[in-house]
Amino acid sequence: MNFANKISTFRILSVPFFIASLGYFSLEREYLRFVALGIFILGVISDAVDGYIARKAKQNTKAGLVLDPLGDKLLLMSAFIWLSLIKDLAIKFPLWVTLIVISRDAIILLGALVIYMLKQKIDIFPTKWGKLTTAFQMTAVIFVLIQCRFSYVFWWIAAFFTIISGIDYVIRGFKILYALDNHRNSH
Repeated sequence: MNFANKISTFRILSVPFFIASLGYFSLEREYLRFVALGIFILGVISDAVDGYIARKAKQNTKAGLVLDPLGDKLLLMSAFIWLSLIKDLAIKFPLWVTLIVISRDAIILLGALVIYMLKQKIDIFPTKWGKLTTAFQMTAVIFVLIQCRFSYVFWWIAAFFTIISGIDYVIRGFKILYALDNHRNSH
């Protein structure tokens, strides 16, 4: 396993600690919100570092194509879910924001599964919309964790880009399926 993949694995393994710190958070244990913030920021930094290392050292692998987005999705989904459910937080994600984030990822995952089942392979490449979505989702999580009163600005932007990237991935998925269908019909 190369270094970039080890960093992605670290991010995946940090998720239970992130969830535990939010799960045990209360007003009496306010410090746990800062523990969660620290773990999340480490996750954000590790996402940037593993991507940089993979590109610069040409360490792009099949495992990395799965581990990197898996680490992002696990960290972000757990953040959106927990940060919309915790009662003791003054500022938390509205349920609709969390549903948009989870729905987009579920649709992308199901679409990828269908393409893989039909094509017997899948090429996973993040788009500019996907990268913007991840960046704004991460920013929104950080602002909610620090309880910034302007957090809503960032979750609206994150929701907007989540919808745009979701539509973009669905269109790309249908193009792949359409091309596959045309290829089969021509033979």
